[in-house]
Amino acid sequence: MLKIKRNALYLREKMNKRQVIFVLGAVALTALAIFFFSLKTRYVAISGYAQGGKYTVTLSLPDRKTKPESLKAGIDSVLMRIDKSVSGYNPASLLSKFNNGEEFSPDDVFEDIFSAAYNYYNSTSGALNCAAGELFNMWGFGFTSGSLPSDEDVKKALERCDMAAAYSGKAEDLPAMPASERIKLNFNAIAQGYSSDAVASYLRSKGVKNMLVNIGGEIFYDGRNPSGKAWRIGVDNPKDGNFEEGADVKGIIDCPENYHAIVTSGNYRKYYIKDGRKYSHTIDPRTGYPVTHDLLSATIIAKTALDADALATTCMVIGFEQAKKLIEESPDLEGYLITSTKVWNSDGIKIINEE
Repeated sequence: MLKIKRNALYLREKMNKRQVIFVLGAVALTALAIFFFSLKTRYVAISGYAQGGKYTVTLSLPDRKTKPESLKAGIDSVLMRIDKSVSGYNPASLLSKFNNGEEFSPDDVFEDIFSAAYNYYNSTSGALNCAAGELFNMWGFGFTSGSLPSDEDVKKALERCDMAAAYSGKAEDLPAMPASERIKLNFNAIAQGYSSDAVASYLRSKGVKNMLVNIGGEIFYDGRNPSGKAWRIGVDNPKDGNFEEGADVKGIIDCPENYHAIVTSGNYRKYYIKDGRKYSHTIDPRTGYPVTHDLLSATIIAKTALDADALATTCMVIGFEQAKKLIEESPDLEGYLITSTKVWNSDGIKIINEE
């Protein structure tokens, strides 16, 4: 079995001298490097592009000799390596080559993520299935366009979404599968969480202790914010039409220091309406259809961004009751669930309501 490297919402920064709050579900900052001072520690915000979107990393420099430009170059190098391996938005990536039926030699990143995807497939009883790329594509939420497939098309696609059949323990064996029968992989549910963990690991190797790493909304945090306090994360109110990050915040979470990652997944921004019916981007890979339950937003706090990313998506697939049970029965998870009629959070986190 391949070894998994367990290495966490687009965000918008709201900052003054007394508090720093990051809002989950927002668009990342566009500046490449923004400098500011808090107390006696020098913080810097570094931004760039990765995996079809933007990233922002806020951190304190470990010493006066460390240059932000050097850290940015290192971050970009880490993200570029992951992009070249498992990004579905990069037509030259190993993932794209696999999905196109081309021969390729998987690297350790591909093997790590592929192995992690298989483990999540098993532990969630198929609710998280990275081999369901064809379903995401045909519903218009993958790497190709599509919408409203027929029941027969969904049935046929489900037959080619078997993660267990795809996984042989060695990613090298995958190219042997005929291109016409090849399962379409989509690692969007875990790749950005993996990336946040990888960037955090790199920064720690450079002596960084205070950081908030955001890649596509998947957040890894450690240490203290520029005010010298625990990081705070604001969760947007998950209602249709709330496209402006931070404009309508449902609640603010004081990030527990014994965890390092927080991710929110929701159905209120990625959807389309056809013939009067709403189709959300959360596809249940067990049925082949978009979910119809009323869970609008699931925020997961976990030890790693990889886990938080994967399990936030899982919660959005399985719905409120099962998601609540999953969180309550998992000693290494905290959660914050919002439906159209109720809000629930686990005992281990504090929610400051904005409403």
